[in-house]
Amino acid sequence: MPSTATPTPDHATADVAVIGGGPAGLMAAEVLAAQGASVAVYDAMPSVGRKFLMAGKGGMNLTHAEPEPAFLGRYGTRAAQLAPMLAGFGAQALRDWVHGLGIETFVGSSGRVFPIDMKAAPMLRAWLHRLRESGVQFHMRHRWLGWDGGDSGDRGRHALRFATPHGDTVVHARAVVLALGGASWARLGSDGAWVPRLAARGVEIAPLRAANCGFDVAWSEAFAERFAGAPVKPVAIALNDRDGHAHYRQGEFVISRDGIEGSLVYALSAPIRDRIEADGEATIHLDLLPSHSAEQVSAQVEHPRGSRSLSSHLQSRLGITGVKAGLLRECLSRDAMLDPGTLALSLKALPLRVLRPRPIDEVISSAGGVRFEAMDASLMLRALPGVFCAGEMLDWEAPTGGYLLTACFASGRTAALGAAAYLKQQD
Repeated sequence: MPSTATPTPDHATADVAVIGGGPAGLMAAEVLAAQGASVAVYDAMPSVGRKFLMAGKGGMNLTHAEPEPAFLGRYGTRAAQLAPMLAGFGAQALRDWVHGLGIETFVGSSGRVFPIDMKAAPMLRAWLHRLRESGVQFHMRHRWLGWDGGDSGDRGRHALRFATPHGDTVVHARAVVLALGGASWARLGSDGAWVPRLAARGVEIAPLRAANCGFDVAWSEAFAERFAGAPVKPVAIALNDRDGHAHYRQGEFVISRDGIEGSLVYALSAPIRDRIEADGEATIHLDLLPSHSAEQVSAQVEHPRGSRSLSSHLQSRLGITGVKAGLLRECLSRDAMLDPGTLALSLKALPLRVLRPRPIDEVISSAGGVRFEAMDASLMLRALPGVFCAGEMLDWEAPTGGYLLTACFASGRTAALGAAAYLKQQD
């Protein structure tokens, strides 16, 4: 998407500097402009919304239409902190807002909400046009370096230093909204470089961790060579988390050369990751026949097979073939395969040892970030008055399905309202 960036003279000024041009930052800019503030958006990339556009390549999943209690529960241990933000701008409000851009939406069979054309680019173009019409200024290729000369707003104005293609420049703003993302997909702008800058100012930050991620498995070379890229479906994954709570979810995932990935794995990535962090590894159990009861599986396995091979028997009686048959051979010993009782149990609960999450730069999103305890209810940093945080750089996580994007929009709005109130207090 072409940039219409405005050159930034040294010591430029604005009421609010929004640093980060993703959904949270752009929403903050829109809300602030509507409040009458002069707003300048700064982003390190040549154009804004790059991760937003990447997310839309597979179909722009905006939000989810499930009932509010279930929706809020997707945010786990941070549901209480996100609840007031989502009450102000939740799933329906987001759909209404998208409709205001001239983009219609629909609810898919899974409850996920999409633009009618499934694309992100038309929505972003309409949004940027509206932002420019409201007076928001955009400054691309501006990488935030921190505060100039140690000035972090102690005198009511923040001196912000940026690296640009033309050298460093300083911007003064009365308030700042940081929407710098997490640490996934660094090439799209979210590289986590802000962590040491805020930590040095006394801001409490939870370590950034992989979320909505795949995991490494020590496949044999033969299995990886044959089945990399193969989908496993239908299947369910069972796991006991660190607190002893049982998770069981059905869906599908994909075998990768290094391990497992895909929607079902992402949905359970948080408890799997936490078990690995606690124990050094985790064992998940695969239900290869989620539509069959344990009794049905046992009866079919123990059915006399005559002269047929075990592979032919499992295929004819239970439809086990291809990658599912490969998983059995990969995870079970020969003796276990030949024992009907063990085999039947394993078809419903095949143990699979997972070693580590995939590197954070290649995952869908990251967990960790600025702790809510380091901010007030308006998302202003207690250690840095006049500096607000929003989006994925906050310490929360959620599964895919529209929950990530919804909370980014909602937190951007909350930070903007907080910044607007702060400006009024300073007048």
